[in-house]
Amino acid sequence: MSNTISRIFDFANYQLENYAQEKCLNYKEGNVWKSISTQQFIKDSNRVSSSLIELGLNPNDKIAVISTNNNPNWHILDIGVLQIGAQNVPLYATLSAKDYAYILHHSDAKYCFVSDIDLFQKVKSVQSQTKLLGVFFLEENDTDFKWSSFLKIGDNKDNSKEIDKRKNEVKAEDLATVIYTSGTTGTPKGVMLSHKNIVFTVFKTAKRLNLEGNKNRIISYLPISHIFERTASYYNLYKGFEIYFAESIEKIGDNIREVKPNYLAVVPRLLEKIFDKIVDKANQLSGVKKGLFFWALELGEKYEAYHKNGKLYDIKLNIARKLIFSKWQEALGGHLKFMVSGSAPLQPKLIRVFTAAGIDIFEGYGMTESSPGGTLNDIRNSGLKIGSVGKPLEGIEVKIAEDGEILMKGDNVMMGYYKNEELTKKTIINNYLHTGDIGELDKDGFLFITDRKKEIFKTSGGKYIAPAALESDLKQSRFIEQVMVIGEGQKMPAALIQPNFEFLKDWAKIKGYEVKDFSTDERVIKRIEKEVSFYNQNFGKWEQIKKFEITPEEWTIEDGLLTPTMKMKRKAIKEKYNNLYDKIYNS
Repeated sequence: MSNTISRIFDFANYQLENYAQEKCLNYKEGNVWKSISTQQFIKDSNRVSSSLIELGLNPNDKIAVISTNNNPNWHILDIGVLQIGAQNVPLYATLSAKDYAYILHHSDAKYCFVSDIDLFQKVKSVQSQTKLLGVFFLEENDTDFKWSSFLKIGDNKDNSKEIDKRKNEVKAEDLATVIYTSGTTGTPKGVMLSHKNIVFTVFKTAKRLNLEGNKNRIISYLPISHIFERTASYYNLYKGFEIYFAESIEKIGDNIREVKPNYLAVVPRLLEKIFDKIVDKANQLSGVKKGLFFWALELGEKYEAYHKNGKLYDIKLNIARKLIFSKWQEALGGHLKFMVSGSAPLQPKLIRVFTAAGIDIFEGYGMTESSPGGTLNDIRNSGLKIGSVGKPLEGIEVKIAEDGEILMKGDNVMMGYYKNEELTKKTIINNYLHTGDIGELDKDGFLFITDRKKEIFKTSGGKYIAPAALESDLKQSRFIEQVMVIGEGQKMPAALIQPNFEFLKDWAKIKGYEVKDFSTDERVIKRIEKEVSFYNQNFGKWEQIKKFEITPEEWTIEDGLLTPTMKMKRKAIKEKYNNLYDKIYNS
């Protein structure tokens, strides 16, 4: 089967030949879901290729693409670009004009496609600082640069022979995409991934996931410019699943209930928000219903796979699933078989609770530089261990260096960093990708992530602090939305805390008072202090949070404090709240 696919654009043709779909790509227009068939998908991709050829695009030229929401035209453009030997350079819609200027120039992009007028204006404002020859839309509008106008460029000439010729010349080892990591610190780096890198990851992931047949539906909502969602989209194409594009992250809940997906790719922050909303609703209950909910939740937090808790626990769990957890499943469409979590560490408590609810969560590990293949849990054959990120995918070797760094080798490892041979040589040594993450392999081959190598710091007393472990525990508190542990070179670790404002408002209301400023309210500070003291007990005295400050506003992607996959940008957070940092250590 796999020998028919060696390049990314082969996935679409494979679907057409084996199980052509009437509802390959689905999007919402007004209140109506509309569909694009596999055949139409390929036909439009060929029109893209023809237009690009007419514009003078050559093999190895770069096409940038920026979209606010995932949509069919992104994928149509992607295949149209790749099958003529050019490369796709995806960018996040949340970047600044300065970032666009840097990446568009550094990547040598010839053309850029954007999803809306705001992005169009932002890119046009920096076009003179780049090598761009033009900017087009992925949507229809009243401009001369709309999507249909672009497609018509290639309609007047039959370029089918030239397209076929270029397709045949593309090799599996050729560069497919340059993905600029959003980065939690520093300048974006252009990760070069080949067709082989991504196709390999799709095949090996497909073997690990237990989804058979081609009658499954999925929702695409995570940023398509991120390798996690992008590789998932190729997997969906390969398997012949119906792909539905969410209207927005705000409407994801409604779209899930409409589409009734069979699996979801999630990032930890989203799962935390789903869980918090479920618990918030439960807190509004009363009497027996509320008691039953929290009984089921407590039961779920003790979940162990493979019936390790014994028969009595299983009996109780079956009751909890019928009375309580069945409603969770309904809220997520009623057909959800499992969720795959990546991008950042996930609280084991959430894995236990959702799996107990009958919605398996398979946590995995990878990075843009690994396409993003690495490790993944699997419920079959004792392949699930809660708290771990699973075993390495077939064909990938994972080992731990003397300093604890996770090293990875396989066909998933990137070609290198674009225009940065020096950094490439520092990152890939003897064919091993140095991930920058710290971890351990247990006797059964499961990988456990303990921290980011670059984020581990030393206090002035010489003690090493691993922030991720502290942050993960503290975020289990309903009062804490985000937390960043600080203290490099200082006498003690401390924390900047963004509270869960919605939960705190409800809490204050129950207590009978109104909070005017969450960052300075003494009752709020004391309550969060109680939470910090509770979670401190899990750590050695030198690791415990001695002081903290509460930030007055939410940390967001738009403010540049979180990456598009909702990971903290530590440098940006520290700079923004430098006054709070000084208050902790200099007062």
